[in-house]
Amino acid sequence: MEALEQGMREAALRDGAKAFSELIAQIPDSQGAVFCTECQQLMRSLGKREKEIVSLLGAGIIQRTYYECTEPSCNSHRFPKDELLDISKTGFSPGIRRLMARSGSHDSFEAGRLDLKDYSGIEVTAKDIERISEAIGAAIEQKQLIERPELLTQKPTPRIDEKIPIMYAQCDGTGVPMITCEIEGRKGKQEDGTAKTREAKLGCVFTQTTTDKAGHPVRESDSTTYVGAIETAAEFSFRLEAEAIRRGLWQAKTVVFLGDGAKWVWNLADQHFFGAIQIVDFYHACEHLHKLLTLLFPAPDNFREQEPIWHSWLDTGEIFKIITSAKTLLLDLGETRKKTEQEIGYFEENIQRMRYAEYKEKGFFIGSGVIEAGCKSIIGKRLKQSGMRWSLRGANSIIALRCCEMSRRFDDFWENRAAV
Repeated sequence: MEALEQGMREAALRDGAKAFSELIAQIPDSQGAVFCTECQQLMRSLGKREKEIVSLLGAGIIQRTYYECTEPSCNSHRFPKDELLDISKTGFSPGIRRLMARSGSHDSFEAGRLDLKDYSGIEVTAKDIERISEAIGAAIEQKQLIERPELLTQKPTPRIDEKIPIMYAQCDGTGVPMITCEIEGRKGKQEDGTAKTREAKLGCVFTQTTTDKAGHPVRESDSTTYVGAIETAAEFSFRLEAEAIRRGLWQAKTVVFLGDGAKWVWNLADQHFFGAIQIVDFYHACEHLHKLLTLLFPAPDNFREQEPIWHSWLDTGEIFKIITSAKTLLLDLGETRKKTEQEIGYFEENIQRMRYAEYKEKGFFIGSGVIEAGCKSIIGKRLKQSGMRWSLRGANSIIALRCCEMSRRFDDFWENRAAV
């Protein structure tokens, strides 16, 4: 039966491709005179030209008229029908390009090629999927780049009837394996001091309208949107701020910025989310407390005895007790004193961001699990597979494409796109 199914599908696609080509042939090249897009002069026809197009129905041939500019110094040429059908400079129809981009964003380009063949019966190469996916991702990035200045210059215009109870912003970074020319001369974590990766920064914005019966915060369904790129912290900060403004930053009653304690994260929050409540991710704070206790109480029995006491201080936001108690034990330390002081410094720098009892009472999230999961699902799952190495352009194009999809904006982009 499967053989019959496959045969019938292939026959249907062949007949459909033929009918599709005949239908396209009936569409006129233009509604009148054709003018040059460069110098606005009249263009003349040079006759018909054939072009092979791969559509959702398979490969087919279409005829369209070729025009050249009548201005001798211009030398411009046009295929108006290609522009009308959205197939300029490509041999793939809009419908198949959409599928290629989706398959290329979800898995490796080779896996996308196989999926496309299995699911639709259409054969393209992995390189085709790579080119189309990256081109569409680059178009998404370009659209956002154009929109960003307009968003960033918006004046706060709060509307009482549309206020958001709580808006959250989070960001984090994760390494992406790069090709040699993209990491040459860069410092990294390898034994010889070189780098194999470059940091992709990812940010998310989501909203909260309520808490559950136990008082735990509940993230609003489908409210999380993402932005990301391999770029400097300064460049990324404008990207995340623009996304928050797009989501209604000026209509939010309360803005909470959650981070892992990295300095670039808090610099971003200070400069672009002024007035936001800053919270250190509770689980990162727990990790630092564990390191501190390990240094202060190297004996296992002492560690087990002290751990619940110090964790209760962290849980209730009594960070001053952690700092003062740790400092009283510094005199008893030898070689580990410097490391211990560094861990104490982490709590001193973030003491105002660790008022966990107060945050829980207000029903705030205190963990950055949303962005942690985003780094794994958006960046890690697609860009950090075994053997992958990326160019900067390719990585940023796929990140833009995946963020657009995960933010449920791809359909809107596709419907309102310029030709891609």
